[in-house]
Amino acid sequence: MKYSILIQWSEEDNSYVASLPEWGKYARTHGETYEEALENAKEVLEDLVYAYRQVNKELPTPQILQLA
Repeated sequence: MKYSILIQWSEEDNSYVASLPEWGKYARTHGETYEEALENAKEVLEDLVYAYRQVNKELPTPQILQLA
């Protein structure tokens, strides 16, 4: 699966925030380091895929983010 993970530094939270855009605005996690945020995001993604499959819900279509 090829889903997007967007990782940004948050001054407000003093941590890296990782978002999974294809999964909606609440699909987020964080980490003290970039690497930790990425690993946490991968775990969230695995959990989301598992949960969707458990209830036979269609997975979101992977998207290419348009930035600029």
